[in-house]
Amino acid sequence: MRFSPTLSLYIARQFLLAFLTVLAVIMGIIMLFDVIELIRRGAGRPELGFGVLLEMAIFKLPQMTHTILPFAVMIGGMIAFWRLTRTHELVVARAAGVSVWQILAPVLAGVLLIGVFEMTAFNPLAAAMYARYQHMQDEVLNNKTSQIDVSEVGLWLREGYDTASGKGGQVVVHADDVHQEGLVLDLKDVHVFIYDQPDHFDHRVSAATARLVGGAFEMDNVWVMAPGRPGIHQDHMTMPTQLTLERVHDNFASPETLSFWQLPGFISFFERAGFSAPKHRMYLQSLIATPLLYFGMVLIAALFSLKPNLRSGGLLTRVGGGVATGFILYFFSKIIYAFGLSQTVPPFLAAWAPAMMTSCAGLGGLFHLEDG
Repeated sequence: MRFSPTLSLYIARQFLLAFLTVLAVIMGIIMLFDVIELIRRGAGRPELGFGVLLEMAIFKLPQMTHTILPFAVMIGGMIAFWRLTRTHELVVARAAGVSVWQILAPVLAGVLLIGVFEMTAFNPLAAAMYARYQHMQDEVLNNKTSQIDVSEVGLWLREGYDTASGKGGQVVVHADDVHQEGLVLDLKDVHVFIYDQPDHFDHRVSAATARLVGGAFEMDNVWVMAPGRPGIHQDHMTMPTQLTLERVHDNFASPETLSFWQLPGFISFFERAGFSAPKHRMYLQSLIATPLLYFGMVLIAALFSLKPNLRSGGLLTRVGGGVATGFILYFFSKIIYAFGLSQTVPPFLAAWAPAMMTSCAGLGGLFHLEDG
């Protein structure tokens, strides 16, 4: 039987329709629960209007979509295959000599494209929106003013402080290079920008080197420069700060706020500074494994829904079995992910194991049903 483009496009269209429908329904449910949760957290804060909370839920939604996409792929595949089987379209195709692999080929190609698109194009958008959500959550709900960011251009720290005017100032610290030595954070080529009011620059402090220790920056070879005044040089300066090494560690950008394209540079800078980045490495590897995971989810869906004889019954059992298998694989991936974070299992293996096991299980089951 030769490959039929018409049949393949038809099957791909049926799957895409089912997948988008399932994805829209799940996203709607998640959006509803997120809005309810944000309203609960914002209760008693009259300054937080419904529009602000709704905006936060919208910013969070794309990142949640990354979590539910494997389930949307599996459930959408089951619905599409069950619908085609119920209308006897797949039964006729199988009777004409079309194998299960020819039926699955367009769907597998489609989910691989979805995985690549999600990894390279949708993920940067989701990361940017999730970073905005975390920023709003810190400022609006948690009243946190410190913010830390690491990238290829160095380390950025930001914290607020109370001024005499009561308007609130900000201190922004940038270091071209950073390295952890024991419980001390060493910084090179440091620039500190002090704002005495929001959006009003007061002066700048530049130092060749600085150390974050004991709740203060110990800076050497310092220049203090302010608009309209000559620069002042000091051999040494101590600048108090609320930041500590523990807070720096705890507030480093979470992997979800970094895009697929930013993660390699972040990991390189992070590890060059003497930190360990297993969480970011695992997240990057899990993004790369996304197309293979979707591939496996389609195979699992086909395993439970491509039964040609519906008169034998067991439809509810097959659907329940497919959904249960998906959740088992989800919890298994979380357990392996935890082992990877603790470095009990190599991060690369922990990130790829769920996708590989899902694909192998689906391939084994289909080989047994088709050729066994």
